[in-house]
This record gives sequence, structure tokens and C-alpha cells, in this order.
Amino acid sequence: MSDEPQTRTLTPPASPSAPRREAQPPLAGVPAPAPRWLTRVLVVGLVLAALNLRPAITSLGALLEEVRTGLHMSGSAAGLLTAVPPLCFALFGIAAPRLARRHGPTAVVWAGMAAIAAGLLVRPFAGGTAGFLAASALALMGIALSNVLMPVIVKRYFPDRVGTMTGLYSMALALGTSLAAAATVPLATALGGGWRTGLGLWAVLAVLAVLPWTVVVRARGGGRSTARGAHDSRLAAGAAPGTAAAPRMARSRTAWALALFFGLQATGAYITMGWLPQIFRDAGVPAGTAGLLLAVTMVMGVPLAFVIPRVAGRMRQQGPLVVLLGLSGLVGYAGLYAAPAAGAWLWVLLLGVSNCAFPLALTMIGMRSRSGAGVVRLSAFAQSVGYLVSVPGPLLVGALYQHSGGWDVPLLLMMGLLLPQMAAGVVAGRDRTVEDES
Repeated sequence: MSDEPQTRTLTPPASPSAPRREAQPPLAGVPAPAPRWLTRVLVVGLVLAALNLRPAITSLGALLEEVRTGLHMSGSAAGLLTAVPPLCFALFGIAAPRLARRHGPTAVVWAGMAAIAAGLLVRPFAGGTAGFLAASALALMGIALSNVLMPVIVKRYFPDRVGTMTGLYSMALALGTSLAAAATVPLATALGGGWRTGLGLWAVLAVLAVLPWTVVVRARGGGRSTARGAHDSRLAAGAAPGTAAAPRMARSRTAWALALFFGLQATGAYITMGWLPQIFRDAGVPAGTAGLLLAVTMVMGVPLAFVIPRVAGRMRQQGPLVVLLGLSGLVGYAGLYAAPAAGAWLWVLLLGVSNCAFPLALTMIGMRSRSGAGVVRLSAFAQSVGYLVSVPGPLLVGALYQHSGGWDVPLLLMMGLLLPQMAAGVVAGRDRTVEDES
């Protein structure tokens, strides 16, 4: 649904004050196009924001053993640490649409980038588990808000390039994920520091991401009236003047299936990001190589995050893709169970393909609603409920690892979770919309 027809009826009549308003940077939802320089800043901001949406997690995965030792964590406490990301995404992600309606999505993304930078700056100086968890939660709060609002930013400011910009942002997200996994240990070693140096380095990238969003907020957010603020807040939620109310997600079977699919793929992804290096290290693989293996898993998302949405968009039903990705994960986990070190490179390639269920889920969110308001609500519902579903997985894996003394039982659990993931994905991939059901 194009934004321009929605806003054209709100263009005020000519008045003596109109030239002064036109001289200001155009606000979101106003028909006048953004200046070319501001569009370029937005593109840079999107890329830098996406690069920062996972390093807080994957940098920790590469150094989890050192963090556990340094902070005297038990296996269960480490499991809690790997469960914090989806918990924060569930709790804070659901607040993103309301905050965007009140303050505008660009301001909320700016605040999210600032929270990531602050959390990553403070985390290395934590003296205990509680402080480390609190600083991590601050960074993850910023990630959660940005997770939900990045598709909204793309839809609002690049309505004629949604596919291209979504692919660009997804590729940058995958690149940041893999870069943090691969480079954290070597950079910490090269700088002569320990795990605190390795984790703190990523605050620099987060600070850089704050800069373009500061420019965007200052250019877009100044001096809007109450009427314009109300109009912009409706647009921030994806609503258009004169359109019907967005569908209620709780009444849609497709919305629930998509939330379950999103949650189960997130469970696998965060177990992988949090525990895969440890699986390899326990099998005798050196720490640097274990981090590199995780990076290979993550870097698979760079090309596939661009390809899968395009393929899925051409299919009436996305079920076959769901099953293909699920089967890839089953073989990868089975390989880790049978020969973790011997076939390590093959297993991480297969798990990397399986983890591309994430861009597929994002694509299906956009395809399962006919309206902009529906897409925003479905995004918030599927991601918040989905991340809540994913919380127990990393915790359970940590507890099973500690009490069973190995990885056989946790890996069997990971394989078992792929079966309901595929079933939910087939239902979510049907050629239906939430409006058909609510």
C-alpha cells in the first residue's frame, strides 16, 4: 500500500505560512520527497543499525567460556544469559509500536542505537553476573525496539524499494552477526586484552550508528504541530487516514502459526549463537576456530537473506521453503551429534541454511496482511510472542548441558524442536491473510 495516496488528502491549502513550512525538512507522511542527502543518510543509518542488531549476542557466544570463568557463572546461569536476548525482544518489542506512535519511529530507533551503545560500553566493566545481565539487557532493549521498527522505517521512507532495502538491511544484519562471531576472539588477542576487551570493542560500532540517526531525527522531528504529530503517529503505526482498523492478531490462526514459527526458529538461532562455539570447544576445537565456525553459520545469511525473500515472494505458499530449511537443520544437528569435530565445516553450513528461516519469517509477515497497519501489528505480535516462545530453549539447553555432562541430550532437543517449527511454518505459509481470519 503506497503511503502517498494516504497523505495527499492531508496537504494543507496554500497560506502565507506555507513557504516557510516548505523550507523545513519534510516530515514522514508529507508528500514532498526527502532531500537526496537525507535519503542517503537514512540508507547509511539503516545499514549501521542492522550491523548492530546482533554483535551484542554473537560476540558473547564466542567468549562465553571466558565470561563464565571470569564472573564465576554456573551452567544454568550461562543458560540464563543466552535466554536474555529473546526475553528482552519479547518484552520490549511489543512496546515498539506504541512508542513509535508517540515519538515517531526514527526517534525510537535513535534511542535504540543509543541504548545499544550504552549497554555495550558498560557491560565489560561489570563485576558480577547481575551487573553483566543488566548491561546486556540495556543493549538488548535497544535491539528489540529496532528489530520491530526497521521494517516500518523501510516501508515509510522507501515505499517503492521495499524489497531492495529489506534485502540490504537483512544482509547487513547477517554481516554484523558473522563479523562479531569471527573477529571477537582474534581482536581481543591482538589487542592483548581479555574477554572484557573483546566485548567492549563492539561499542565503537554502536556509537557510529547513533550519528546518522541523530541527523535524521533532527531533520525530521523538529517543530511538528499537534495535528501533524497525531498524523505522524498514525503513520508510525502503519495506519492511514480513512482506512479500516487493523485486524486483531489474537483471532487469526495464521498470526499464531507465524508467531510459533518465528519463536521456534529464534530458539534455534539463539541456541546456535549462544552455544555452538562451546559445542565445538568441548569437542576439542580451538577457541578461535570455534568462533570462526559460528561466523560461517552466520555469514550464510548474507547472500541467502537477499535470495530467500525474493524466492518466497514469488511463491503462493512458502511451506516447501520452510520444510527445506528445517530438513537442513535436522541434518546439521544430527552431524553435531555424531561427529562434531570431524564434519564441523559441513554442519555449520547446513545450520547456516537452516537459520535463514529468519528472513523467510520476515517475508511472510509482509505477505500475510493486506494493509500497512496489519503488517505493523502482525510484526509486533509475531516477534513479541515468538521471542517469548523462544525464551525457555537456551535455558533448557544450559540446564541439560550441566546435568547430563555433554551435548547428546541438548542436541536431541534441538532436533525435536525443528518438527513443530516446520509444521507451524507450513500453516503460516499458506496463501491467506490475517484479515481473512479476524
